[in-house]
Amino acid sequence: MAPMKNLNLNIDNSFTRELPGDPILENYIRQVQQASYSFVEPQKSKAPKLLHVSKDLSDQLGLSEKDIQGGQFLNIVTGNEPLSQSKPYAMNYGGHQFGNWAGQLGDGRAINIGEGIKGDKRYVLQLKGAGKTPYSRRGDGRAVLRSSIREYLCSEAMFHLGIPTTRALSLSLTGDKVLRDILYDGNPEYELGAIVSRVAPSFIRFGNFELYSQRGDIENLKRLTDYTIKYFYPHLGAPSKTTYIAFFKEVMRRTLDTIIHWQRVGFVHGVLNTDNMSILGLTIDYGPYGWLEVYDHNWTPNTTDLPQKRYRFANQHNVGLWNLYQLANALYPLIEELEPIEEILESYESAFTTKYLKMLRSKLGLEKEHPDDVELLSELDQVLTLTETDMTLFYRKLSTFSKNKPKQGLDTIMDAFYVKEELNHEIKQKWNAWFVKYSERLKLEDAADEQRKIKMNNTNPKYVLRNYMAQLAIDAAEQGDYGLIDQFYIMLQNPYKEQPQFEKWFAKRPQWAADKVGCSMLSCSS
Repeated sequence: MAPMKNLNLNIDNSFTRELPGDPILENYIRQVQQASYSFVEPQKSKAPKLLHVSKDLSDQLGLSEKDIQGGQFLNIVTGNEPLSQSKPYAMNYGGHQFGNWAGQLGDGRAINIGEGIKGDKRYVLQLKGAGKTPYSRRGDGRAVLRSSIREYLCSEAMFHLGIPTTRALSLSLTGDKVLRDILYDGNPEYELGAIVSRVAPSFIRFGNFELYSQRGDIENLKRLTDYTIKYFYPHLGAPSKTTYIAFFKEVMRRTLDTIIHWQRVGFVHGVLNTDNMSILGLTIDYGPYGWLEVYDHNWTPNTTDLPQKRYRFANQHNVGLWNLYQLANALYPLIEELEPIEEILESYESAFTTKYLKMLRSKLGLEKEHPDDVELLSELDQVLTLTETDMTLFYRKLSTFSKNKPKQGLDTIMDAFYVKEELNHEIKQKWNAWFVKYSERLKLEDAADEQRKIKMNNTNPKYVLRNYMAQLAIDAAEQGDYGLIDQFYIMLQNPYKEQPQFEKWFAKRPQWAADKVGCSMLSCSS
């Protein structure tokens, strides 16, 4: 029983051992000074029920089916039983929200219940929705089934898409009811309470550094930075100004790489505040996210982001840079030199241009560089917006295009258009002209059509977690049917494969979902 007690992890507790903690042990809302965390016990779940477990992640942790089906696992992932040799805690951090400094934020509905090592990997297990912490502000620290299903499925979907992300180990009901105003319109309703157990090497965010720096607590800023480098960037060496510069540069690179991945698959995070930016470059905090269905630069899934659309699809890389500026400001007291920081920040735009162009080439099956590619890609961007065109279907269908048959190009992608009747003569002409150019460009490549198709299909997913699909799973689960959760979990483990049994999910968003709450737009309500 002993190994299961700690989910097969060798408990290490480096975060609470090496960083300053809150001396106050009472759990009440407050400003927490000179501390990286507060010890806090999860709220007990009244009638916990395990709905789903990520087999991929549980296998990685060495958990057997017997381990999972035992009552101890359920008690651990719903906060009813602690991991041995570990004290649960909530992290203290601040952040810029929608461009404004918001002060102390912290883990308002997340509690870290353990940190350990398995093999050469470090894991932190966190419960989201496990009750109040000193950082809950006006919240109750709980989460609802609706948002928990979205986080659980999306975390695992992103991992299998090859995108850096936090993971989700389990999804459980608590047996409690939680009051939420989903539309912020003054009509709250009770919803089913739930908990997602999240896993990552660390949940440290840009905001952890910002809070210390904003408060002028440079001693603890240094302790946090040294800790982060020691455990997650050890190849950078011992603490020094040179190391801090190298650290910032690598955080910049990881952040940019993740955002490029988002753009590749059409993922829009929805809430890119600095407290939602992982210091490891992971996708973190799945709230009002969405996948681009209609190709639209200005689309944002977040109702709170209207009308400014700060976090729209086309602006994600700019927001990433803005957030890196805030991190640079936070780290400046340790570096005390502007020039190296400015050089790193200035390199972001050129790095984005280079990597973004390379990514777009890969989506079109182009391996060689050609001076006309920028024009080809720019013209594609324009024709994609002439009428409502589904991004995922377009790129997947495009892989079947024959470079020797440009006149058949439009037929190849016809299923990607939402309203085919809008394809007037002028739009058709523009598409046909683009396909002629694309055909000529493909002839400069060495790969045959079939080889190109394979490479394109390994870049452009066939299956993504569209909001309407998540909402169908939510609607069914709220009636006690968890079949769609499992079906989507299985399908999204292999998003680049054909999977004929799931073909019905390779389809445009249905009309009924165009304006439905939870499908077209979402709030931050959890």
